Amino acid sequence: MLETDLNLTAEIKLYFDLFVPEKLEKPAPLLIAVHGYGAHKRYMMREARLIAPENFVIASIQAPYQHFRPIADGYKVGFGWLTDYKSAESIALHHKFVLDLIEKLSKENLTDKNRVYLFGFSQACALNFRFALTNPDAARGVIGVCGGIPSDLQTNEIYKKLTADVLYLYGDADEFYPLEKFQDFEGKLKDILPNFQSKLYGAKHEITGEMREDMKKWLDGKWEMRNEK
Repeated sequence: MLETDLNLTAEIKLYFDLFVPEKLEKPAPLLIAVHGYGAHKRYMMREARLIAPENFVIASIQAPYQHFRPIADGYKVGFGWLTDYKSAESIALHHKFVLDLIEKLSKENLTDKNRVYLFGFSQACALNFRFALTNPDAARGVIGVCGGIPSDLQTNEIYKKLTADVLYLYGDADEFYPLEKFQDFEGKLKDILPNFQSKLYGAKHEITGEMREDMKKWLDGKWEMRNEK
């Protein structure tokens, strides 16, 4: 007799880097940075520190699935959040990672669980939207840069109304998404998110200096409505 897809539950370690500013007034706002496919927590920490206000704690989380990716002179180890095989389990793991991290830092009186912001690039955009729509009270704001949206955005009955502030940024020369696709994503998000803002840049699949300036202003509460697309 053949039995398939049997399983055992194993414990794994999920890694993150933490930045705490000196002379911080606790509990502080928390920015959770989530890297894209093939990147790592160090890269996203660098990006997060360029946009976070001085009074923010930053946690940069690293995806669990490691792989080799080619570079000019060989290979480097990168990390990804999703696999095609049983992708719902990968999504659930990301949700638990973020929720457990918020709870841990809150219990340590380091961060305020009512002032949590998510910052995702590329693959992490759809992942963070899934998290926020499933846990609408967990994040006050969501920033998505150069990434897609959940494929089940309009059909998943688990998703709830999201009133968090959302900032969605994308480029007009992205190597992975044509402009028309981004505009479609933008329209679908605008239809369901009451506090949604977006902006188009002259950019490829990247985080540019102009994007960083705008994200920093947005987190500072100084985003100017004239920048809204």
